[in-house]
Amino acid sequence: MSKQIFGRWCLVLSLICLLLTGCSGNLSQEKTLRIATEPAFPPFEFTGQGGNLQGFSIDLMNAIASAANLRVSFQSLPFDGIIPALQSRTVDAAISSITITAERAKTVAFSRPYFKAGLAIAIRSSDEDITGFDSLKNKKIAVQIGTTGAEKAKSIPGAQIRSFDSAPLALQELLNSNVDAVINDAPVTLYAINTGNLQGIKVVEKLLTEEYYGIATAQNSPYLALINDGLNRVLANGAYSQIYQKWFKAEPPSLPDKSLYENQNNTRKSSSIKLILQFLPTLLQGALVTIQLTILSTLLGLICGTLIALIRLSQFTPARLLARAYVDFFRGTPLLVQIFMIYFGIPALAQQLGFTFNFDRWVAGVIALSVNAAAYIAEIVRAGIQSIETGQTEAAKSLGLNPWLTMRLVIFPQAFRRMLPPLGNEFISLLKDTSLVAVIGFEELFRKGQLIVADNYRAFEIYAAVAIVYLCLTLLASQVLSRLEMWMNPTMKAQQRKAKR
Repeated sequence: MSKQIFGRWCLVLSLICLLLTGCSGNLSQEKTLRIATEPAFPPFEFTGQGGNLQGFSIDLMNAIASAANLRVSFQSLPFDGIIPALQSRTVDAAISSITITAERAKTVAFSRPYFKAGLAIAIRSSDEDITGFDSLKNKKIAVQIGTTGAEKAKSIPGAQIRSFDSAPLALQELLNSNVDAVINDAPVTLYAINTGNLQGIKVVEKLLTEEYYGIATAQNSPYLALINDGLNRVLANGAYSQIYQKWFKAEPPSLPDKSLYENQNNTRKSSSIKLILQFLPTLLQGALVTIQLTILSTLLGLICGTLIALIRLSQFTPARLLARAYVDFFRGTPLLVQIFMIYFGIPALAQQLGFTFNFDRWVAGVIALSVNAAAYIAEIVRAGIQSIETGQTEAAKSLGLNPWLTMRLVIFPQAFRRMLPPLGNEFISLLKDTSLVAVIGFEELFRKGQLIVADNYRAFEIYAAVAIVYLCLTLLASQVLSRLEMWMNPTMKAQQRKAKR
């Protein structure tokens, strides 16, 4: 009987082993790679109709996956976050028109080149002064953060460089006449011009550089060999030529058969503390801009918000409804969208109406933060005023005070003490929300951190330092507001006097 049971268990275990072997075989055949890309770089990577990813790079990656018997899952990331994501192995590979450079090759491993490109200078069609790289001296230049175009712009004497999160934003800055030129990858700019998406822009004919794009992976990644194998097959069987013809209507150029920078060693051995101390002065410069932006926006928001709150409490119905619509709009839409509307949208609308209008970045950032804060502050002020008992107003009337004096001398001083805690919360929220103006190239604290990471790829240390600086600012602001609240509270002041006696 025991032999029969033993035989049955052996049979069951054998079947389980066979099933596990078969499953593991299927899993290896259906390995899914997480591929990072920034879909804001047509014709290479962009979001088409229906929200699907399209472009030369997307088609090529799908062809490589098919040839290498892999499956791919695309993940959208900002360009300056792709290499940190590879370092942390959050993604397995990245195809996002990443130029192969010696500096990047110290941080990530590249496949053999899959596209030959170069940098070009884009200017307005009416501009006759800029004819080449040398004529960019002392000009305003827009670039995409973390790109070779941004690195090239640093070598221009006297240039004022504005960094944006994507190439379309940099080109829109040129359209709005806020900069004199854009240094960007030539195929992207030419595609935007040829498709009619950019009007009034031309490209200076001579390319500044000759570059190659590569598929990036983490150092010592087991997937690099599979990707190179798939790319070799795609180049050999004619699929690459078909994809190239589809997007560029031309024959593809010859490409190197191996990575341009192999076996690069990362020579950065500085400790995290030393690195943070090295860039701390730069971050503190950005923190000073953040403080200035927060204080000015809060003051303007407090003035505008108080006026809107008083209008909301008025008896004039049209004005009251208009104030309510203002509050609903700015509280119901994201601040990031409002920044884009003010800085990029209004100048673009002005051009469509036939006249030129543009914002200074400082002015646009202050306006966006102020009008957004005013909507929240208006509700705080309104609630604070309505929290005062009606007997206070009646007492003021009995003393012969008119409504204006009643509000200024009786109601508002009492209401302001009650408003102070929520106003303090709004100030701290605004302090952190200033990081959003980085999208228009405003170099406050967060943007300074982004620019440093784009140069050295030490994301954890730099962003940790940025977070610590923000934390110190918010703690300091909390202490100041607490002191102010205690100073304005007569009960607490009386208790302090008794304690001193």
